[in-house]
Amino acid sequence: MKVVLTTTYGKITLQLDAEKAPITTENFAQYVKDGHFDGTIFHRVISNFMIQGGGFSEDMQQKPTRGTIQNEAGNGLSNKAGTIAMARTPDPHSASAQFFINVADNHFLDKERSQDGWGYAVFGAVSDGMDVVEKIRNVATGNSGGHQDVPVEPVLIESAELIED
Repeated sequence: MKVVLTTTYGKITLQLDAEKAPITTENFAQYVKDGHFDGTIFHRVISNFMIQGGGFSEDMQQKPTRGTIQNEAGNGLSNKAGTIAMARTPDPHSASAQFFINVADNHFLDKERSQDGWGYAVFGAVSDGMDVVEKIRNVATGNSGGHQDVPVEPVLIESAELIED
C-alpha cells in the first residue's frame, strides 16, 4: 500500500512494507484513514539527519494519539536515506503517530547498531517525491514552543491519502 502526503512543498509518496512491518504499517494506515495527519506539520527538520512529522498542529500543539505500538525494528529494513520510520521516546515501544523520513543513511538507528538495543522501526520508503523531501530538509529552522529544529515557516501536511495497490 502507498500513502501520498500532500505538503506545502509538494507531494511525497510512501511505499509501505506491510510484510516486514505489519503492526507499524497498520498503525500508520489507520492514522491516515482517521485524517490524523491532515493539518499537521513537519515540526523537526535536521538537514543532515531526518525530517519528522505527524504529531503537531501548525501552532505547535501536540495532537492526541491512540495507544503505542510494539517496536518492529530488526525486521531487516535499515534506516537509510529515503526510508520512513517511527519516532519514539526513550521507551522502545512508545511509537504512536510521529514518523520521520531519513535524509541520510542513519544506520546507527538500526536495531543491530542502536545504543539501546532496540532501534527505530523502518516501515517503508519514499517511492516518489524525494525532491520534495530535499526541499523540506533545507528549510530554515529555529526554536518554537520549547522545541528545537522547528521550521521557521511551517511545513504543512495538508492531507494524507491511502492508496491500496
